[in-house]
Amino acid sequence: MTTSTAPAAGSDNPKAEPSLHRVMGPWLLLLFIVGDILGTGIYALTGQVASQVGGVVWLPFLVAFVVAVITAFSYLELVTKYPQAAGAALYAHKAFGIHFITFIVAFAVMCSGITSASTASRAFAANLSQAFGLGLEGGFGITAIGLVFMALVAAVNFRGVGESVKLNVLLTCVELSGLLLIIGIGLWAITQGQGDVSRITQFKPNVDGGMFWSVIAATTLAFFAMVGFEDSVNMAEECKDPVRHFPKVLLGGLIITGIIYVLVSISAVTLVAPDKLGEGETPLLQVVQAGAPGFPIGIFGLITMFAVANSALINMLMASRLVYGMAREQVLPAALGKVHSSRRTPYIAIGFTTLLAFGLIAFVGGVPALGGTTALLLLCVFTVVNVAVLVLRRDKVDHKHFRTPTLLPVLGALSCAFLTGPWTGRAAVQYQIAGVLLAVGVGLWALTVVLHRRTGSPAAQDGAAMADKTPMS
Repeated sequence: MTTSTAPAAGSDNPKAEPSLHRVMGPWLLLLFIVGDILGTGIYALTGQVASQVGGVVWLPFLVAFVVAVITAFSYLELVTKYPQAAGAALYAHKAFGIHFITFIVAFAVMCSGITSASTASRAFAANLSQAFGLGLEGGFGITAIGLVFMALVAAVNFRGVGESVKLNVLLTCVELSGLLLIIGIGLWAITQGQGDVSRITQFKPNVDGGMFWSVIAATTLAFFAMVGFEDSVNMAEECKDPVRHFPKVLLGGLIITGIIYVLVSISAVTLVAPDKLGEGETPLLQVVQAGAPGFPIGIFGLITMFAVANSALINMLMASRLVYGMAREQVLPAALGKVHSSRRTPYIAIGFTTLLAFGLIAFVGGVPALGGTTALLLLCVFTVVNVAVLVLRRDKVDHKHFRTPTLLPVLGALSCAFLTGPWTGRAAVQYQIAGVLLAVGVGLWALTVVLHRRTGSPAAQDGAAMADKTPMS
């Protein structure tokens, strides 16, 4: 994920900041969207989804795709109406004008970045162990590697990482190559009479309640693989013509990734039985071993590790910069907004977000719990965004913009809100993780308010400060 940040340290007049370069055409925007969606979810959670529903593992991914597309229509109306690099926090503020709601939305997005990066660290460790025969699965070794990996991410983050479109193209190609390899192996195996294609229609629920509730429970996990499309709205100020390009490109990117996910799921369950696919945290490595035993497993392991490492770095960059931005706008303690004198990076915010990630990796651990929490947090944000579309219909702008059919935001709000509920079979630990993270944010917010009152320094009263004055990092 990427997101906006507050003005650069040392800037006395945010409004004097130069505007962002509009360098992204439709093809580069498409690669950004596809690259942002692809990553940890499909590489790490395919097996867990299969353990929920059996051979119809592709179905939860399809349902998640439909929900994501409906919500994408809401984002399309808002990003073409307000083509600014701020995302959900901006839309929440414009719709409701309540500082605390704007803060909670922004902090929830930040927390989703930390849980997503923690998921990636576990996936990285598991694939490293499996690909190179370290034999650390299920033990403390995976946690230890995950912690070391997160420390390395923090070190890179501290040194300073500039995101560039050209680098994103390279990373997208690497991530995509691994998934296309899975699809190719699956198609080859099917044409050679290997595997069991009949599995793709076999349903095996792991909970009482029949097919519907099992698919819904699996969808709450599969949705993690579809998140990332919402980050593209933060590139609005760097697109040559966002009003004209975004609708076709965003929907096109979702369709491409949706097709890839369904084909990967079909290939996976054709070659590996669902029960076995759900064992461990390296499902796609099992598929390569089963369908192409002669293929160097270490190469695919490196591709997977590269893909999830990229996801972790991008998410931790986003999380630390968002904490920094909120501190700069006086809604979090000022210390979190400090910038290192030589590296010019928000080192306190980096340390804070890294410590939260360490806690998640060490004490929560499991990929399903962390990935499910990411989906939970973003589904809550998506619910707010879908409602914001309807509220902001009263706000007229002086340029043409995309307008989604009114039914879609309604369906989006209802479906996203539905998928956050305990009736879906979502594990209680996901609510606990999300609750603790948000409680930390609310505590810091309250502490900041108290400190401002004691010192007589005016706290930020306008929630738009976190959104309206924020260039991309």
